[in-house]
Amino acid sequence: MPLKIPKELPAYSVLSNENIFVMDIERSMQQDIRPLKIAILNLMPLKIQTENQLLRYLSNSPIQVEITLLNVKSHECKNTSNEHLDKFYTYFENIKNEKFDGLIITGAPVELLEFEEVDYWDELVEIMEWSKKNVFSTIHICWAAQAGLYHYYGIPKYELKDKLSGVFAHKVNNPAATLTRGLNDMFYAPHSRHTEIKKEDVLKIDELEILSESEKAGPFIMSTKDGRRIFVTGHLEYDTDTLKQEYIRDFNKGMDPLIPENYYPNGDIESEPINTWRSNANLFYGNWLNYQVYQNTPYDIDKIGEKMTLRSNSYEADEE
Repeated sequence: MPLKIPKELPAYSVLSNENIFVMDIERSMQQDIRPLKIAILNLMPLKIQTENQLLRYLSNSPIQVEITLLNVKSHECKNTSNEHLDKFYTYFENIKNEKFDGLIITGAPVELLEFEEVDYWDELVEIMEWSKKNVFSTIHICWAAQAGLYHYYGIPKYELKDKLSGVFAHKVNNPAATLTRGLNDMFYAPHSRHTEIKKEDVLKIDELEILSESEKAGPFIMSTKDGRRIFVTGHLEYDTDTLKQEYIRDFNKGMDPLIPENYYPNGDIESEPINTWRSNANLFYGNWLNYQVYQNTPYDIDKIGEKMTLRSNSYEADEE
């Protein structure tokens, strides 16, 4: 089944050229099926790039997905045109009375600020609180993962001596977990951040499970036991050249960045990097859409937020 997005969104032509099945709004209305409603709170400065990255993986599923792009009102975006934002994005205040099967909150380049110093922190907290009763399952990526762990559980972040940048090996801790189903026992994923969370802090929270971790990058995929909140400290969605672009950007700013680890063949920055995580990203986002969202979310979307019980791998409203 296709991804349901506006035909004018740049991702439509990008994904269509990659032979990915996308469907415009008019055609989707002819199908007698309820698509999954997925909202993306895009906090990244290069919003179109992030749209393409996430939509590429959300489209690789037999499930029809309807996308709502969200922007924060309390921060001025300087790297994406107002025309694009006005046409394809909406604000939280316009959708806060709706229910969504899933929500993705992206990372943001604000790691070195205290959480409360981020200009849209209060708005983000409001959205995270809203998601408790209005979203079935939420993925928090990179900085948003740290923000969510801090907000919900008081888990702090720690500044790293050097930026963690590269592609690192991860192990699967629970092969039976639906989110990591199909991943190799050892698999690769990119990271790009200046801060970290520590495993010992996560282990203090009984509600959380570390599904995957890395010897170098630390806890990677964490989830509440019911799968309603998911925290991913890296960037499975990254394109092949994203770390390269970030390295060049930081180098040109005179920041003397370290060369991303395990990324360039033989560490040679003149060579083209090789993507070793694409299939892992496809599996992760496919597992989320299928197992955590589609098979568990109520068909009547208005029932999201009611007391739910896991029965035979699906959630049903408890009878009072």
